[in-house]
Amino acid sequence: MTPWRILALPPLDESLLRGMVSPLGASLLLPATRDAAGLHAALATAELVIGDFTGTLAMDAEAVACAPDLAFVQMPQVGVDSCDLPALTSAGVPVANTAGANARSVAEWAVGAAFALCRHLAWGDREVRAGRWPQSQLLARGAREIHTQRVGILGLGAIGTQAASLFEALGCAVSYWSRTPRTSGSYRPLDELLATSDLLVVCLPLNAETTDLLDAERLALLPRGALLVNVARGGIVSESALAAALDSGALAGAALDVFAAEPPAIDDPLRSHPNVLLSPHVAGATGQAQLNIVSLVIENLTAAVQGRPVRNVVNDVAPLVRRR
Repeated sequence: MTPWRILALPPLDESLLRGMVSPLGASLLLPATRDAAGLHAALATAELVIGDFTGTLAMDAEAVACAPDLAFVQMPQVGVDSCDLPALTSAGVPVANTAGANARSVAEWAVGAAFALCRHLAWGDREVRAGRWPQSQLLARGAREIHTQRVGILGLGAIGTQAASLFEALGCAVSYWSRTPRTSGSYRPLDELLATSDLLVVCLPLNAETTDLLDAERLALLPRGALLVNVARGGIVSESALAAALDSGALAGAALDVFAAEPPAIDDPLRSHPNVLLSPHVAGATGQAQLNIVSLVIENLTAAVQGRPVRNVVNDVAPLVRRR
């Protein structure tokens, strides 16, 4: 049988990518340039695609139209917002993610960020490095013990479930909102959850329903002095509304691992806000999580080339990958 042709889009070392593909008896394809032209040219003969976790080489409708032999897209992450799912579904191409692979890593980052916000750790570090000794000022900023916070989880997928478990273990009262309520846990309608959350953790996927879900009106529902942690996608929270809420004191702080544009502009007001903890989209970037992701990618590619169903398909296409 002719070897499968696998196009790898992540900006990783070629030797690592070959190490993943070679045991499958497949041919590795790489884009000549990391732009739309390079992507479209490489897609002309690609059958299986390992998606680009940076989102630079997006599997949008134009890319799908350039891939007549495309049979499967495997994203090496949970988010699939760089894929045009309707276009891929229409083409009969299953799209899979690595659901759960980095859930613990991201959930731990959320808890760590919550501790940092509650105790103003980043602010205190900056002050001491600048030669000051702000004991009384830090106390005046309102340091909190995390177990006293009512925690609201937006999205109870793998990450939200892990985060809820960790916050509960710390003694927090935890509630959640999800588009699909679960039989377990403390579910609240969205606006009620916001109104009763001292600490809001955003774990939702970005899609048409969740874009700008947390606009100025919804952010205003949070209790005064609430904290926000976003480990999902930047487009879910209106960044202009968030900056305004922080400036007014309506929100006391935010921890952001994700942004609407990555990286954010140098003059983005969130970059310089003293009450914002910034992170370069690395909440899921632990060694353990990366090994989990690679293992799931290899497992699904192996299933695809061996004619077995793949796991974690996120669009409405059968999980058995078929050659064109």
